[in-house]
Amino acid sequence: MSFDLEEVKASLIKAVPQLEEMLDSLIQEASHYMNEHSREEWLDNANALAYLGKGQDVVVSYLEAVPQVIAKVDDEILDDIHETVMKLSSVTSGEVIALVLDSLPTIADKTRDIDLTRQYLALIYQIGSKTPRGMRPMLANMDELMSKLTVSGLRRWAQWGAQAHARNFPAQIKYFGLESEDSKAVFQQQRKGSLFIDFHRPINFYLRAFWARDFFIRPAAADFEDFKPYFEKMALHLPDALNDIGEVKGGEVYRAMAAHLASHICYSKCAISMEQLTPQQMFFIEIMEDARVEYNAIKNFPGLKNLWMKVIRASQEQTPLDPKSNAYRIEQLALKLMDPQHELNDEQLTVVADRFYAEIEDNLDNEKWSWDMGILLHNVLNISTNKWVSLTELNKQRFGYRDDNRLVWDSDEWGDMDAGGAAYQEPVRKHVSVMEMINEIDSELVDVDHDEVWVLGSELYPYEDNGVSYNEMEGVEPISDPFHYHEWDYRVQLHRPSWVTLYERRAKKGDPELYNRILDANKGIAHRIKQIVDKLQAVGLQRIRRLEDGDELDLNACVEAITDIRMGQEPDPRITMKNVIRSREVSVVVLLDLSESTNEEIPGVGKTILEVTQESAILVSHAINGIGDQFAVHGFSSDGRHDLQYVRFKQFDEPFDQEVHSRLAGMQGGLSTRMGGAMRHAGHYLAKQSSKQKLLLVITDGEPADIDEQDGQYLKQDAKKAVEELQTNGIYSYCLTIDQYADKYVQNIFGQNRYAIVDDVLKLPEKLPQLFANLTT
Repeated sequence: MSFDLEEVKASLIKAVPQLEEMLDSLIQEASHYMNEHSREEWLDNANALAYLGKGQDVVVSYLEAVPQVIAKVDDEILDDIHETVMKLSSVTSGEVIALVLDSLPTIADKTRDIDLTRQYLALIYQIGSKTPRGMRPMLANMDELMSKLTVSGLRRWAQWGAQAHARNFPAQIKYFGLESEDSKAVFQQQRKGSLFIDFHRPINFYLRAFWARDFFIRPAAADFEDFKPYFEKMALHLPDALNDIGEVKGGEVYRAMAAHLASHICYSKCAISMEQLTPQQMFFIEIMEDARVEYNAIKNFPGLKNLWMKVIRASQEQTPLDPKSNAYRIEQLALKLMDPQHELNDEQLTVVADRFYAEIEDNLDNEKWSWDMGILLHNVLNISTNKWVSLTELNKQRFGYRDDNRLVWDSDEWGDMDAGGAAYQEPVRKHVSVMEMINEIDSELVDVDHDEVWVLGSELYPYEDNGVSYNEMEGVEPISDPFHYHEWDYRVQLHRPSWVTLYERRAKKGDPELYNRILDANKGIAHRIKQIVDKLQAVGLQRIRRLEDGDELDLNACVEAITDIRMGQEPDPRITMKNVIRSREVSVVVLLDLSESTNEEIPGVGKTILEVTQESAILVSHAINGIGDQFAVHGFSSDGRHDLQYVRFKQFDEPFDQEVHSRLAGMQGGLSTRMGGAMRHAGHYLAKQSSKQKLLLVITDGEPADIDEQDGQYLKQDAKKAVEELQTNGIYSYCLTIDQYADKYVQNIFGQNRYAIVDDVLKLPEKLPQLFANLTT
């Protein structure tokens, strides 16, 4: 249906008579910021609100506020505003809705970003639904709140009050009116030193003065402590607010961040391939690529070195770092690469620095050179380091202005940019047979084609077979492509999307004879396992007798019935039988917690928790294999959310042979316990199985915990959410724990009757097979 402006105007004036003198001027003002389609949608929405029954003030506020909002952000916000108003109409009064609309121009002016404005609208609806009495006092103080807080800070302040005073209505009104002491305390806690909106224009002029071009700069909600600037959707994303770093003011930190990001854009022509790289190797390549682009920037604009060094020194004063750590060594190298005069007292890393300065002038625009230098740095550190440290530890460098380097790697962003050169071509992975691989290795005439990576599906052993493959002798430790999983944040009742990064690692091998030794040492348990196997094994064809409606006559039952008739008794009518095929359809993943705590020795026993866990895994695997069910044995540990390590000792589709026995024998413990992501990954494999019954059996010695999360409830609540998600996919989760105090948390995670606590850890091997039998009968 076509839009009739005069008809809509007449309808609006009829519903809201006070618009008669102002509607034309409002439409004229809106035409400066809105195209014809947006104006028609704006007036249609206003007309719908006029007959919503929430009063005339809502319509007037909508017509006045929306053009001012669109002038600051984008006309796509129209649908979000209309949807929020319609939802609020069911939970609050028209007067409060009008106050919400009146606050929107202030929000748009402070954020100047459509995503942050949408976050504000979502927060308003959330507060309106949970604590409607707090809406009016909060909106009355919105100017004061937004002059000191970001949208993220406002959300944290509001959600704290909504949770703390959920049932105390007078306290709600005081809190949201900024009258109570706890309200003022939380408000002060959420304040940041510098707001992005105050520095947006100066940063634009700053970058334009250097590179004579415009950069799109947008704020990003810096909701977490390790937030870093990033480049996405053709825009530089800087934190919406940040604190001063020591004596360095927020404005200077903003300039340092923006200049570093702009250097990546101006001095990079193509992306770097991440094919076949470990996370550690990628980290070192990023170090060298940062050094390359900053060398370019400092060469053209020497003053940038002073700015960046100023921020680095302030970061170093705020956060001490162990001078003996590898993170400190790498930080010193990075400083040397920025400033040739910096003293580097490290013989191994001096080799890298010397090569950098010897070759940089010939490679100013060569991203591939950064790749080579990063691998060199990785190899140098591997040689000079006895015990390699985690990526989380290495990331502790104190460069408070650098970005997350997502632009360095091959991504969709490069398809939208006018790059000055062709992108670095990733090698082609070619899967070959054993003979093709052998012929390629033995031939002296075949050219080496570095554009192809040949992949052999099985291990290749030398002619003098000593049980060690070429890959084990000369290869690098393989890891999988990253798996990204969301994580549940109970504090805001939302999933953090793609929050956890999981890598699968190859299981190390041990002595396969350990399997037989464990069976011999547990002959009593092995005998009980055989009884379990005999009871649960699929029996194939089974004859069921004494049925009223079977497939054929049961002769024994017929004879008994005839005998009863001749004796004058009522015969049993169940004189038929049928043959049925009995089979078990069970798939199970035994998921082992392999955190550092499993290396602790059990007092008075001479065994570690890991050895008992290993023994239990072997015995339960022996039992399940005897029954014939599909099963897999996996393990996990974590080093922060960026490195959840997952090992598959046995997969569903492989036999329980010596290869699996040796992997189970090589089991190792270390790091932390991020349980939720590991359970989701195990569920990923269980979901692919066609069995009717799917079981995830988690064996752990403690509660979920990790080095990057201080809130004791956070990872427990995420694990609980993971159990619920698996349940919706038809996967039953059960936990067997040896933590004697686990009843404080394990029932909350897995639910009632879905866990067992083994008081004596030495009884774990005995309990586990019987537990599996009980769960699958």
